[in-house]
Amino acid sequence: MSPESKKLFNVLILGISFMFIFTAFQTCGNIAQTVITNLNSTDFHGSGYTSMSIIYGVFSASNLISPSVVALVGPQLSMFISGIFYSLYIAVFIQPSTWSFYTASVFIGIAAAVLWTAQGNCLTINSDENTIGRNSGVFWALLQSSLFFGNLYIYFAWQGKTYISESDRRTVFIALTVISLVGTVLFFLIRKQEDTKAPGEEDSTNEILGDSSSARNKLTRAVDAFKRSIRLSFTKEILLLSVTTAYTGLELTFFSGVYGTCIGAVNRFGTEEKSLIGLSGIFIGVGEILGGGIFGLLSKRSRFGRNPVVMLGIVVHFIAFYLIFVNMPSNAPVAPMEGTDDVAYMIPSKEVAIFCSFLLGLGDSCFNTQLLSILGFLYSEDSAPAFAIFKFVQSICAAVAYFYSNYFLLQWQLLIMVVVGFFGTITFFAVEWKAAALLARGSDYSSI
Repeated sequence: MSPESKKLFNVLILGISFMFIFTAFQTCGNIAQTVITNLNSTDFHGSGYTSMSIIYGVFSASNLISPSVVALVGPQLSMFISGIFYSLYIAVFIQPSTWSFYTASVFIGIAAAVLWTAQGNCLTINSDENTIGRNSGVFWALLQSSLFFGNLYIYFAWQGKTYISESDRRTVFIALTVISLVGTVLFFLIRKQEDTKAPGEEDSTNEILGDSSSARNKLTRAVDAFKRSIRLSFTKEILLLSVTTAYTGLELTFFSGVYGTCIGAVNRFGTEEKSLIGLSGIFIGVGEILGGGIFGLLSKRSRFGRNPVVMLGIVVHFIAFYLIFVNMPSNAPVAPMEGTDDVAYMIPSKEVAIFCSFLLGLGDSCFNTQLLSILGFLYSEDSAPAFAIFKFVQSICAAVAYFYSNYFLLQWQLLIMVVVGFFGTITFFAVEWKAAALLARGSDYSSI
């Protein structure tokens, strides 16, 4: 197998592994609050929103050390161990208790930071300036296929149900745990690249694959990775991209947790309200896959850079937010177990709700594929620290959003996303324009 074929193979395995793990985890996140609402009549007194807030809060803090962990352990093993913790979190729902639920939330927050830092590093090492756009799109499309499969099962399994029984819950979460473990094992298929390195090339593959170097050298790399993370955090470009990243954290919370809960709380959807949560997840996934596939394939053919894709993303999201505002009751995110009979500015429409799910997924893919691409392009020599900072900002904003989702009515959550999304789009434009100008002058893109 040629070096380029081996790199593409690694990207495909990376995407497929994440597809399995996040088929389980994102489906879990999409239905968690609905399942927990049914559990709260028992001895269980947890909150799905609070759990997600803990996860993303710990996630954000753990990104400060995740580059060091990846440098010390090696990304392949880092991703495997992180996948085990994802599986344990999902398994908690088989027989949930409040203490195990929140404890697992802390551990998965740490695991997520390590997992995503290693992913960004792996994607960058297996790409170059000509393939980073394509590989980002391919990875994103495979990752977001996860939204399709798990939610398809939820749609059919929960159709016509207004109450989720203990048997229903256990069946779903046993299956999701097994799926997550399958994805975790697949990380071992990622091939080492020592033999693909060109003569005289810097041994950057050691950063992702690890080697048999002494413990002292590994510790030195870990300390260096931490220092690079701190240094990069205060560069102008990272600060500007952090506004865009903050927006992706807010809208991630909304489409992956809050919006499904809103749909499940609308009594006017009748007996389909719970199964519609699964259908919503499916159409979010369709939007994500379509966006990732299209922007991955077109990345090499675009003469206009990344800005038009980001502009498309914000326009699509603004349309979705407006339709959700007029279609969904304002108290839907915080409705009790009995749901809500309120209406907004129109009688709640299932078709409009599902169409908005598609728009949320499409817009999210626009932002994330372009952020993955520009970070891999700008910081090809510092990929682990750069992606750690990206996930730090995204996760801390997601944690904040999950926290206020317990209290804020729908219109205020939408308003926050509109404001941050507007400024995030402008700051992304500024970084892309400067990068394009330097590239046109023949400057080293990664030196910005």
